[in-house]
Parts: sequence; C-alpha cells; structure tokens
Amino acid sequence: MKEKFFVVELLKWYSIHKRDLPWRESTDPYHIWLSEIILQQTRVNQGLPYYLKFIRSYPTIKSLANAPEQEVLRLWQGLGYYSRARNLHYSAKKLLSENDGILPRTYKELLLVKGIGKYTAAAIASFAYKEKVAVVDGNVFRVLARIFGIDKDIMDPAGIKEFYKLAELLLPDKNHHIYNQAIMEFGALHCTPAAPGCDECIFKKMCFAYKHDLQSKLPVKSKKVKKKTRYFNYLCIRHKNKFLMKERDGKDIWKGLFEFPLMEDKKEKDHDEIIERFNKTEISVDQESKVFKHILTHQTIYSKFYVISIKELGDFNKILKDSKCKPYNQHEIKKLPKSMLINKFLEEYIFV
Repeated sequence: MKEKFFVVELLKWYSIHKRDLPWRESTDPYHIWLSEIILQQTRVNQGLPYYLKFIRSYPTIKSLANAPEQEVLRLWQGLGYYSRARNLHYSAKKLLSENDGILPRTYKELLLVKGIGKYTAAAIASFAYKEKVAVVDGNVFRVLARIFGIDKDIMDPAGIKEFYKLAELLLPDKNHHIYNQAIMEFGALHCTPAAPGCDECIFKKMCFAYKHDLQSKLPVKSKKVKKKTRYFNYLCIRHKNKFLMKERDGKDIWKGLFEFPLMEDKKEKDHDEIIERFNKTEISVDQESKVFKHILTHQTIYSKFYVISIKELGDFNKILKDSKCKPYNQHEIKKLPKSMLINKFLEEYIFV
C-alpha cells in the first residue's frame, strides 16, 4: 500500500512540476542518448545549450559519425569529462558501420554499446522504447534512501543491488517511463542533496529520513577518493604570429585536446626556478601569467603560463625537445579543441 501511494502521488506531482526540457518531447533514441551522456556529471542548465548545439550540428547518428573527432571535441569544450564525447563519437561510427546508424532497442543490447552504462541504457530503453526497466541515478538513490529508509552504501555492490530491487518493485505496469522521469525530477527539484523541501513534501508522513531527522545522512555514500594536486608550467612559445601547440595523448586527462608544451612538477616552483631553465638557453620570457587554479573531480591543478618569443623554430629545441608541436595562428587555435584551463589563459592573455 505504501509503495502504491508513493507511485500515484509522485505521478501527480510530476504532472504539475515537471520542467519543459527538449529531450522529453522526443522519443528519438539518439536525442535521448545524447542528452543522457551530456547530463552525466553536468547540471541541466549547463548541459542544455550543449545539447541544442549538438542537435543542430549533428541531428542524426550518421552526421555525428561522419564528423571529425576534433570538431566533436571542440563542440564539447567546457563540459569536461571528454571521454564521454570520444565514446559517443566512437559508438556513433560503429553503429553506422554495423547497424545502419540505429541504436539497439533493448536494455541488454544497449549495454553493449561503448560508453553506455546501466543508467543510460535504462534511460534510452525506457524513454525511447517504453521498456519496463528502472532508471536509477543519483536522484533516485537519494529519494529511495530517504523515503524508504535504506541505509545501505550506494557505492557498495550489495547496497546497489538492494536499491535496484526496490526501484524495479515500484515500477507501475502503465506509464512506467513517465514514473522514471518523475522520480528523477523529484530528486532534482524537491528532494535535493542539501536543503530539501521537507516541510512542503507530499511524502513527509511516510518519509523515514524526515521522521528520524536523517536527511543529511541518507543516502549513505563511501568517502570520495582523495584529490591529488598537480603543478603545470606551460611554455607558450610564439614564432612570428603563430604559437606552438600539440595534441594531448596517453591515458591522462584531456586526451585529444590541444595544449602548449608542458613541464609538470611534483611541487610548486617559484619564478626563479622556472626562469633559470630558459636563461641557460639565452632565451628570455616575455610574459608570465598569474597562477590559474583548475579543479577537477579527483585533482586540483595549479598552472602558470610563460610566453616566449623565438626567431627560428629551431630555437624551440633549445627550450624543450618536442617534435609533436606544430605552429598555429590565433584563428586556427580558436578552432582547436582545448581544455577550459588553456582557454581561460588564451582569453585573458592572447585573444585580447
């Protein structure tokens, strides 16, 4: 009876309070896939403009698949977690070559697509194909934990299993796709992580967390991984009207994005220590930037940029051997995909 009341009242609430979002007006699986990938680790108000830009630029999986990766990354610039964009592009190309650019129709088949996990697969299957499958994201974990008093760790496999069991149990036989939207929306707008609207909540009489003053304790989540600190010193080397840049590779952050030659240190270096490296080559620093602090999920980066003018490209080897660097003018640089850290420096010191 408690579960039935929850579902009925939640659907009523959603019919009144749901936000008008473009992907909710569509049953196109590609549109839903794109929106869910963009909204991973991204707030709706930040992700919405990106969604609209992508739909305009790549209205179909085929058009996305045929786009150059650099162009896709450039359009993604500012969203972070660039592996999302690379996986999206990779999967679009694979779907085009193997399945005529069509996404699978079932939850289990969607899980086989690179970059699509349990949540995204359930969202596509539910919202596009009306498959009866529970969509469980952070909002759903929070709502279920608080209202039904689940104190299991949402980072633990056994805890996750219990949440999914309840989520599946609550799915109504009819309008289950609408219910999935409703419970996520309730968590996003009402049962928020901080300062939830408990006094005006339609479920306060049945909510375990409200009765026991446990809103700040539920859901239970293991402590986050400790952040590491990194120190980046970028060499912004100018030759005539061009700057030397290279594409970042390897398994580190920002793969596929462009940056200036980089010297990374384990600890912060002072001005004299950095300048000494260049004085040995009889090349002087024209300008040095302020320290930029850039915060990522598991690391904080402190970065400084040193603008150095050289007369000949061969002088570059006197500073740092890096054959992967190529010269780009300002117009070309604007078109390259770059991290927000690089972009902030350019906007403040170069593109002025």
